Amino acid sequence: MQELFIEDIRLHAYHGCLEEEGRIGGKYRIDIKAVADFNECADTDDLNKTVDYVVVYNLVKQEMEIRSKLIETVAKRITERLQQEYSWVVDWEVSLTKFNPPVGGNLGQSRIVWRTA
Repeated sequence: MQELFIEDIRLHAYHGCLEEEGRIGGKYRIDIKAVADFNECADTDDLNKTVDYVVVYNLVKQEMEIRSKLIETVAKRITERLQQEYSWVVDWEVSLTKFNPPVGGNLGQSRIVWRTA
């Protein structure tokens, strides 16, 4: 098994429990890890035999555009979509970071890591 990382997807989105988060939005970072046997794609040099970064980016972007109160909800949705798109991947890990969450104090970020296994 090998691990493929797609890291530092940066998006502006509108998640959060506060009404102002739905209007103003905030900055988010998404990191993806796929665990699978990537030997066939490495041997054949065939993009169709691996996880396509463009597909993953667009999938993440689509899910991030759906407003949710909790980043846990968004991370779970992204993970489920990845599983649907690439059912041959053994394990997915989605890390979703919310920068500067509004807590009335100094908090740099909060993060959820969602795993399929």
